[in-house]
Amino acid sequence: MLQLISLLLAVLPTLAWLYRAFALDIPWRPGELTSMALSLSVCAAAGVSFVLIRLGRFAWASRLLLVVFAVTVIPAYMTTGFGAQRFEQPVLVIWMAVAALVVGRAALWLMFASIVAAFLLGITVDVSRQGDAAALYGDAAFSVAMFLMIAIVLDRSSVALRQSLREANIRGDQLQEANHRLLHEISERERAQEQLVHAQKIEAVGRLAGGVAHDFGNLMAVISGYARKGLRADAAEQRQKSLEGIEAAARRATLLTHKLMAFARQDDYVEETFDAAGALADLQPMLRQLFNPGVELRYEFGATMPQVQMDRNRFELMVLNIAANADYAMPLGGIFSLRVEQDDPNHVVLEFSDTGAGMGGEVLAHIFDPFFTTKPAGQGTGLGLSVVRDLVTRVGGSISARSGVGVGTTLSVRLPVTGAYPAPPVPSHPEIR
Repeated sequence: MLQLISLLLAVLPTLAWLYRAFALDIPWRPGELTSMALSLSVCAAAGVSFVLIRLGRFAWASRLLLVVFAVTVIPAYMTTGFGAQRFEQPVLVIWMAVAALVVGRAALWLMFASIVAAFLLGITVDVSRQGDAAALYGDAAFSVAMFLMIAIVLDRSSVALRQSLREANIRGDQLQEANHRLLHEISERERAQEQLVHAQKIEAVGRLAGGVAHDFGNLMAVISGYARKGLRADAAEQRQKSLEGIEAAARRATLLTHKLMAFARQDDYVEETFDAAGALADLQPMLRQLFNPGVELRYEFGATMPQVQMDRNRFELMVLNIAANADYAMPLGGIFSLRVEQDDPNHVVLEFSDTGAGMGGEVLAHIFDPFFTTKPAGQGTGLGLSVVRDLVTRVGGSISARSGVGVGTTLSVRLPVTGAYPAPPVPSHPEIR
């Protein structure tokens, strides 16, 4: 603002005096040349002030303007009188505004005092030249009253603006301090979160190691037991049963290894197209070995079964993981049902149902979370259904579960299809073990 005012004060009065000197054919009045000299000196000071502001000397620029004005306004009125300076009176408001808004209240009232002194001295000159003192002093009093009201408005405005500025600065400092505290808190929270994640990783690894150790320990105990039984057996039939038991335990160990490899993404993925229902039928012998005694297997296929595109080994791993959870839920026996039907032209639904203990809503909400398990500490890795979810979503499918305490659990796997073919024959004579 001050830069613009300085530029206008440097240019406009100069142009006005040039117009007066060269464009008007009017004789110069007494003292008018002195007034021009004083006005041009102010223009020169305004030009210097403009340059100082451009150089960053803001305080020097504002004080220079005010000092030059105070020094020149009184001699100008003493030389030409009050009436001769009337056309320049609106310009005096600019000086008062600069003093109030840029420097302060003291500078404003000093400018007002200089203006009042100049008016009174100018009126004195006019009275000495023209007489009619009453009218001239009344005119001067009216002008002083007008400038007094302007000074009061500028004074109150500058006070309000400066108070607002102080409050804004205080608020800005408070916000900056709050921002520093917030950044510090965010940094501390991120550090705490990193520590928490690290602790959770350690806990998860510990749970994983404990579950794997427990499962493999159980499997090794079963294998050792069957091996000792087979070594002591005399009949070939008994040795055959021992070998079958060892094979079943080895299959369980293979299933656990597949869980870990699938979770770590360390095994290769070979995608192929196959009949989902046929793959389930082929898994019947392995499922019979997996389930506890007393579990009945039931199959239900539609008239035509579409083909799916997926890694066949991972498909089998998915089924075995679901079956392993169902087996744990039915320690006293029950029914495990496998149903396949086409949901729409582009998807097939595989439903796996058990008649086990079931789950409440709180447990059901977390069954697909890694390392979540309802088994006792050290038993189970909590990776089975998490691996299943990853296998299904990788091929563009989805999985959902419904369950209730005492009514069993049903897992629905929805997979994209590539074509429809006649369903394979349902495996006959579901074996009760």
